Amino acid sequence: MQPELEYSIRSLTRWLEGHDYQAYDPGDGNLSYLHALTFSSILLERFLQQAVYRAPCNLRPILGIRPHRSTKGAGYIAWGYLKMHRLLNDRSDAEKAVSLLQWLMDNKSPGFSEYCWGNHFLFSSRAGRIPKQSPTIVWSSLIGQAFLEAHEVLRDAKYLEVAASIGRWILGLPRQQTESGSCLSYVACEQSSIHNSNMLGAALLARVGQLTGDSEAIAVAREAMLYSCSRQNADGAWYYGEAPKYHWIDNFHTGYNLDSLKRYRDASGDRHFDECLWKGFAYFKKTFFEPGGRPKYYHDNPYPIDIQCAAQAIDTLTSFSGEDPESLALARKVAHWTIGNMQDQDGHFYYRDLGWAVNRTPMLHWGQGTMFKALAHLLGKTSNETVEKSSSHLKQGAALPGVGV
Repeated sequence: MQPELEYSIRSLTRWLEGHDYQAYDPGDGNLSYLHALTFSSILLERFLQQAVYRAPCNLRPILGIRPHRSTKGAGYIAWGYLKMHRLLNDRSDAEKAVSLLQWLMDNKSPGFSEYCWGNHFLFSSRAGRIPKQSPTIVWSSLIGQAFLEAHEVLRDAKYLEVAASIGRWILGLPRQQTESGSCLSYVACEQSSIHNSNMLGAALLARVGQLTGDSEAIAVAREAMLYSCSRQNADGAWYYGEAPKYHWIDNFHTGYNLDSLKRYRDASGDRHFDECLWKGFAYFKKTFFEPGGRPKYYHDNPYPIDIQCAAQAIDTLTSFSGEDPESLALARKVAHWTIGNMQDQDGHFYYRDLGWAVNRTPMLHWGQGTMFKALAHLLGKTSNETVEKSSSHLKQGAALPGVGV
């Protein structure tokens, strides 16, 4: 597995650097010149966006949508470089991560004193309209985790300061107060209660609170986890959100929830939600993977086979492998299937397999960034396991394969 991972990461890195970290985003349809014909109607904006989003091929070049750099994509790629630097101690990986993190600092959402980020395009969905560059807790929290990784790996206090600033922005968001916890809002302009965004925000607050001694951040994080964990389904699943229009269950949002709950627990030391964590993880492993490693999108339907599901699955399974030994084997199986079936010869990963057509569009954060970080994470874990096994083997007085005594 290790040579396959190394080759895949090298190929993807060449593609990313050769394209100056620019590609597309699934939701970027309103960057088209056709947006003028929507006349600011949210229904027409959603139609245009979804037409581009769901097309079996890449319509963007003919619709005037050019490749662009994504803040969330830059965060994931920086995160991947930090993982590689941690593994290989290659100065160039650190330099590339620093460059991308500086770009993020220079391109935070305008009009906010604290660090936060959002889409660089108008996004219209069933939840409403999110204006261009309006920050979201999802993007800001995940980028914040990259800055925390930078603080840990590079030992530079400025990255913790950025993460702390993100935490202050999250603390200022609206919250839905209930008798069983409170839900952090997806966006700043109104209350929008979604489980994965709430838990992502809580995970960032817990880590920042633990590192800076901010007891308020940890307390708010616990209330947010209480909200989502008390609403976990009996089988371990979570709906995307509690409102009936959000009653679907999918792979990568479940992965976000599990990663976030584990980060919260590890940072805070709070074991109150362990039963919820392990019930959810058992559901995740049982539900979202086929025997050959192909990841499913929904709990009841594999299609579309989506690169974000593959990336998040690899990442989540790798994160849990220290406590669940079989997770690493499953992460490798998913990675092997994804590299073999969704990576192009030029190094980029395809967007989706619809069953009757494969959309090969190169997305930036949705595929390239998330896969780079996930594969780097898995490679690091695989390499560490190899070293540990080798050390154990040598301590027992045995020779390594191919090595003389």
